[in-house]
Amino acid sequence: MQFGRTYEEFTVGDVYRHWPGKTVTEYDDHLFCLLTMNHHPLHMDSNYAEKTTDFGKNVVVGNYIYSLLLGMSVPDVSGKAIANLEVESLRHVAPTFHGDTIYGETTVLDKTPSKSKTDRGIVYVETKGYKQDSTLVCVFRRKVMVPTATYIKERGGEQPGRPELGEQ
Repeated sequence: MQFGRTYEEFTVGDVYRHWPGKTVTEYDDHLFCLLTMNHHPLHMDSNYAEKTTDFGKNVVVGNYIYSLLLGMSVPDVSGKAIANLEVESLRHVAPTFHGDTIYGETTVLDKTPSKSKTDRGIVYVETKGYKQDSTLVCVFRRKVMVPTATYIKERGGEQPGRPELGEQ
C-alpha cells in the first residue's frame, strides 16, 4: 500500500478518491466536541436541536468533518509530508448529521519546487467531502511540503526508523 507521495509523483490535475468512507456516529460527534471543548447545544443537545433549530436534529460539528477529510487524504497526499504549511480556505457547504457517510477526494491544483532546498517541493491541493447522496459538505485548500525521491533515499527509504525484525 502506498502511503503518501514524493514530489515527483504528484501531477497537476490528478484526482485521488479516498477510500474507505466513514459513517459519522453520535459518539464520534460528541467525543470530538468534548475533546475540543465545543459545547454548543446544536451538536450536543438533541432536545435543543429538535425544538429550536431549522434542522430539527443535531448537526455534526464542522471541524470534525474537516479533520475526518484531512485524515482520509493522508495516504494519498500527505503520508510522506515534511509539513502541512497552510490551510488557505475552508468552507462548510452543507450540514452533516449522525448516520451520514462521508467520502473524500483531493485534486492536485499546483506544485512548486522549494526555493531554498532542492530535496522538497510544495503541493497545492483541494479536498472535497461528500455525503452518501453526493451532497457536497466541505471544501478546503491547503499547501503541503513534500519530499523528493532523493530526500526519501537519503533518510533511510520508505520506512525510516522501522526496526528490522530478527528471527524469533
